[in-house]
Amino acid sequence: MRPRAAAERRDDQPAFVLHAYPYKETSLIVEAFTREHGRVGMVARGAKRPRSDLRGLLQAFQPIAVSYAGAAELKTLVKAEWRGGAPPPTGHALLSGFYLNELLLKLLPREDPHPDLWDTYETALGALAAAGATAAQATVLRRFEVSLLAALGYALPLTHEAEGGAAIDPSARYHYAFDRGARPYAAEPGVRWPVVRGATLLALAESRYPDGETATEAKRLMRDILDHYLDSRRIESRRILADLQALDGEH
Repeated sequence: MRPRAAAERRDDQPAFVLHAYPYKETSLIVEAFTREHGRVGMVARGAKRPRSDLRGLLQAFQPIAVSYAGAAELKTLVKAEWRGGAPPPTGHALLSGFYLNELLLKLLPREDPHPDLWDTYETALGALAAAGATAAQATVLRRFEVSLLAALGYALPLTHEAEGGAAIDPSARYHYAFDRGARPYAAEPGVRWPVVRGATLLALAESRYPDGETATEAKRLMRDILDHYLDSRRIESRRILADLQALDGEH
């Protein structure tokens, strides 16, 4: 018989709730993003009870500190406390925040620590809360997408060509080959990589979008790249954001 793994306990870990869903009659399963231990799944026992202290804390975008224990992949939440901080995103920015959460849930393995990415996420939430215009929110999303891929080992080469290392020409067009980078555009049959202007690649590298065409092309390229790594897993918040943006365009 194999010996049972010793139960671990982590106390007062800075965290954000990415998602929570019902478990049995009175409990929740919580997916949290912790700074020092990455994404952690936890059972929050009794969290659905009307008088539970956890009810108001286990919400997305709330800066909290969690204590949890357990040897299995799914831990037991022992305590959660509000850490205080900037106000959460609201309105359209709230949906942008849910988009970030969905990316983390579907791309970040459990218990894979990424403290720098956690800091980037916290900064992104603050920037979304402060961003009024949709264009400003889009800049925050593109910056986070690039940072997330880099943290997962998929850093995007954006300033130099994949073969030969020549500097990207802002006036040229390129194929963007997944896992490799930019190659000079050629109208070759069978080539299915996204086509993108050099100016857009440099805009992604600098996180600055001088015009709507560049911003739209950057969004389209990042969607293609993320879909490659998502491997058919859908991001539901994208559809809602697209619907809202379409409605805004009608007014």
